[in-house]
Amino acid sequence: MNTKQTGDETEATILAALIAMGHSVSIPFGDNDKYDLLLDTGTRILRVQCKTGWVEGDVIRFKTASKTTVDGTDTVVDYDDTIDGFAVRCRETDELYWVPMEDAGKKSTYLRIVEPEIEHPSTKRESDYRLEKRL
Repeated sequence: MNTKQTGDETEATILAALIAMGHSVSIPFGDNDKYDLLLDTGTRILRVQCKTGWVEGDVIRFKTASKTTVDGTDTVVDYDDTIDGFAVRCRETDELYWVPMEDAGKKSTYLRIVEPEIEHPSTKRESDYRLEKRL
């Protein structure tokens, strides 16, 4: 499966889960927006960027910036204030996660699967970010 197919599968899985949770979800027309979905929670409209995460050691990692090529030059673009959060699918854990923009890193975000030996305020436990708990 190529990266486009993986992304499409992730987006479809997240879309189906949000609808099953009773949310209204809209898909923007075209590929020009930085968000993949608009999620109506009943009180807010959230701009959602869907990402595929993977297990790397004792964390789930996903990228929070996109790499594009403009005129032959690679450019890394972050999402800044253009989205409200990331909906993440990790195939290895068979889980979906919601990470609000304020909890995301600039280039990547790491959700800890294993309890850390030393407690630190910046530790993000994957269990705290599961989609069904956060939305």
